[in-house]
Amino acid sequence: MKTFLKISKLIKTFSLFIFITTAQSIFAQSHPPMKTEADFHRAMDELSNWGRWGSEDELGAANLITAEKRKQAAALVTEGISVSLAHDVNQEPAVDASAVLTREVLRVSPTGASDRYEYSGSYHGTIHSHLDALDCHIMYQGKGYNGVTYQQVEAAGGCPRGDINAHKHGIVTRGILFDATLLPGKATAQGWLEPGTVINYDDLVELERIQGVRVEPGDVILLYTGRWQRRAALGAWPTSEGVAGYHADVAYFLKERGVAMIGHDMWNDVAPSGIPNVFLPLHSLALVSLGVSIFDNLDFGRVAEVAKELNRYSFMFTAAPLRIEMGMGSPINPLATF
Repeated sequence: MKTFLKISKLIKTFSLFIFITTAQSIFAQSHPPMKTEADFHRAMDELSNWGRWGSEDELGAANLITAEKRKQAAALVTEGISVSLAHDVNQEPAVDASAVLTREVLRVSPTGASDRYEYSGSYHGTIHSHLDALDCHIMYQGKGYNGVTYQQVEAAGGCPRGDINAHKHGIVTRGILFDATLLPGKATAQGWLEPGTVINYDDLVELERIQGVRVEPGDVILLYTGRWQRRAALGAWPTSEGVAGYHADVAYFLKERGVAMIGHDMWNDVAPSGIPNVFLPLHSLALVSLGVSIFDNLDFGRVAEVAKELNRYSFMFTAAPLRIEMGMGSPINPLATF
């Protein structure tokens, strides 16, 4: 009888294991497909957060960064280690640099010195660490997040709503580093992802398992692909050769988990995008439909090292853009504090 009860218990335990494993697998595959242009347009509609926080809302998913969320993020600081998440501002022409910072010395004297900074073009692009303004930087069918139109931007001579100044009081929340080099078969022996390597919805679920984290509402998620390490070793390359990054189906992950913002060590979207006739689909899905703000061209080399040393991939994330009224973005130097 005892033997029978033990066998029965083992069967129940095994059955429960199969059920949980199957459920996890189904969850990881539960989102609709994102392979065609029609899939992309459908997702733009069904994932929309327009009106969720009011018709005049300027923060989008950053509304999920509550006072309680900030306090929880501050409680993550136990080691006192602070790491910059930006790359040095580019001052040299390169094939991946759409603009450089011109730094001119204006005065040198026994009492001090001064200089002037001026971008040769936009800080947007593929080289400067920056934060995109939510409502105006990317538009879909003539409209940005919550319905701001390109005609309104043109008439105002800038972003009339949802500009970068919406974050003038700073961003403080929990950050999670997703180290894509930990995914089996993704990274090279040198420790980076080759251009064109895709990180999709299921990869993020797998990284949660590998790193022992789970994304929660109000989090910022940051994708490390080793872009800057590859660039330092092999030199700059044109984006036409590909970019390792998020697949557009990650938009479903952002909606399900309540992600507030995303970041990457390039421009976030994988290239080629894998969706015919759609360039940077995740930019549109995140900024325009979901209201999820985007950090581009960050540098996670050092924070990846610290995370491995501590075996900890979550930290307090802070960032403060320049206060520029009607601005469509800002150069930025976010911090991770452990």
